Amino acid sequence: MTPASMRLLLLAMLVAVLLAGSGWFSHAGAQAKRAVAGASVAATERAAVDLRQGMSLEEVQQLLGKPWRTALSGSGPTGAQGTLRWTYTWSAAAVSERNLNIDFAAKVPQQWIVSGWNWSTY
Repeated sequence: MTPASMRLLLLAMLVAVLLAGSGWFSHAGAQAKRAVAGASVAATERAAVDLRQGMSLEEVQQLLGKPWRTALSGSGPTGAQGTLRWTYTWSAAAVSERNLNIDFAAKVPQQWIVSGWNWSTY
């Protein structure tokens, strides 16, 4: 193998590692999976009308499917539960990205219930 081809191979490997580390490959795959699922913003908005405070995690997942992202905030070492947020994300032609954020609270450990939700556009 010549030194020039070795450099090219190393450069290609470096680019692949950087793309994998940035999550680009997983993001592209997730976009394809999301498109296959076929859930449109309009269909989800219609389903979101059925969201109610006090719904469980399972009820929300049955209504809207698996969330795109999850986040936990305000949880401390004393056992305070904080807030769990599920984010559903869709891309639409009219807007770049549409998000539905659902917040859960737990009065008892691991018994999350819907405390609120909102739509945002990015």
